[in-house]
Amino acid sequence: MSSPTPPNKGPKELSSELRMLIAFGLMGIILLGSQWVFRKTGLIPPDAPASQTDAAQKTTAQKSDANKATPLPGSAPGTLPGETPASSDNPGNAAPASVIAATNKQIWYVDTDVYHVVFSNEGAVVQSWTLKKYKDARGQPLEVVNQRGAMKEGFPLALQFRGQPTTPLNKALWEWHPRGDGLSIEYDYSDGHTVAKKVFSFARSSYLVQIATEVTKDGVGVPHQISWRAGFGDMDVTNAASLEAAIRYDLKDDKLFRDAAKSAKTTPIFNDGQFSFAGIDDKYFAAAFIPPVDSTLKTTLYDDSVATAFNGTEDAFPGVAVGGEARNQMGLFVGPKEGDILESVNPNLSHAIDWGWFRIIAQPLFMMLRILDNRFVHNYGWSIIVLTIFINLALFPLKVFNLKSMRKMQVVQPQIQKINDKYKGISMSDPRSQQKQAEIMELYKAHGINPMGGCVPLLIQMPFLIAFYKVLSVTVEMRHTGWLWVDDLTQPEHLAIRMLPVIMVFTSLLLQKMTPTPAGGDPSQQKMMQFMPVMMGVFFWQASSGLVLYYLTSNIVGVAQQWFFNKTAPAVPNNKIIKDGRKKA
Repeated sequence: MSSPTPPNKGPKELSSELRMLIAFGLMGIILLGSQWVFRKTGLIPPDAPASQTDAAQKTTAQKSDANKATPLPGSAPGTLPGETPASSDNPGNAAPASVIAATNKQIWYVDTDVYHVVFSNEGAVVQSWTLKKYKDARGQPLEVVNQRGAMKEGFPLALQFRGQPTTPLNKALWEWHPRGDGLSIEYDYSDGHTVAKKVFSFARSSYLVQIATEVTKDGVGVPHQISWRAGFGDMDVTNAASLEAAIRYDLKDDKLFRDAAKSAKTTPIFNDGQFSFAGIDDKYFAAAFIPPVDSTLKTTLYDDSVATAFNGTEDAFPGVAVGGEARNQMGLFVGPKEGDILESVNPNLSHAIDWGWFRIIAQPLFMMLRILDNRFVHNYGWSIIVLTIFINLALFPLKVFNLKSMRKMQVVQPQIQKINDKYKGISMSDPRSQQKQAEIMELYKAHGINPMGGCVPLLIQMPFLIAFYKVLSVTVEMRHTGWLWVDDLTQPEHLAIRMLPVIMVFTSLLLQKMTPTPAGGDPSQQKMMQFMPVMMGVFFWQASSGLVLYYLTSNIVGVAQQWFFNKTAPAVPNNKIIKDGRKKA
């Protein structure tokens, strides 16, 4: 049986892919053919030479520049002054922008009473920012830009876009337009699609700068941030990276937050909120961006591993970027963390001075030092000496109480030794150990001895020691202040043999020798106490000279007070104490 004949299906149907190829081919033929026909008939003029096209574009850009507004900071928050906000209702209908760019690198200087700032049109950034009234270790105006690190991570006031490590805008050559007063400068750039503007306005005698930035693409605003990367401040100090942090003052929590670079070691850290200011600082200086009131500020923290001009090792310096809007307008404080200056710029900015837990003592202590320096001795070293004498004189009654207590301890020491012999060899866990302590305390009570009396003056003086440490660590007024052979009271002496710690150890040994010690005490404990002055010398060897000067002055005053007490205090006769530890009637 034969198989049936298949029905006739007609011509084979083309696949959809083949149809698309044929359609694109026909469209190409029509386009090319129409171009040839139009040129032959004169409907399209011949191509202009490249040089004429470039000249036309340059003329168009110059006309655009001439018709541009010249905004200055000072308009309503969120817009560039003198600008009409661009409409983004129909971004697709926005006309292409004119190309605006410089043909070569250009430098511009801004000089005020407090600043010398060098701008570059490559990225419209700051290459150098020096504080005229503050010097570095070499006596030159202080440079607060880490120029070596910035070559790796970007110079200050560059633009940052979240999610993008770099942007071509920071390498583009912007056109610059200085203002007539020489204190303001405007930068503009456009590639025909992305349009960017920066305006910087300085004041003659102020540490506050006004900044305005705007970025759009095809007529639509592009959120961005302004950055300060690779650290900030005085780089010629020991462990400069460890002294720097990103700062922000949260109005909601009414609190200053300080973040080290290591917080962003694995990835940049984002913190957004209503901040009174945000920026970066070191011990004595700050760069703080101050947004308009009631605005939300977006901040980004970076871990920038960079070297400095003084240290070739790459350390982790903090980098920050702030802003977050398509149009940003902020104040920028770059200057010393001096209380009066900070208060005049923004009351919350004074919180950048890190007084720590001992603010209640450290701030009044510094105020007294400043009064002594300004009105009387005119030197912070002598001010420390005078104030230390006042403190020790105020504590003298407590020292007298302590010395009397030590005299009594010396007298009853034989009875204490008998108690120790009675319970010799028992461990601390033995129940008889508590009985031993009870007998000793009963002996102290019978003779009016406070066993903790010797610790009271030290416990009271310890806060002053910590307060002096904070004063010398955070007050820019004391930075680079000298005394006799000391160049800087906030740093260790720059000598091979540091004289202040050596004299401090000597006076400590002298004071220890003059102070009466109980007879029959624990020999191992007494031996350890003999090494205490040497241990203190080692501890203070790397401390700031001002702190050593405070401790040394306290020792000298203590020697004088101990001499006075030894000469005037009557000796307690041993016959006042009988064998059972009670006073005679």
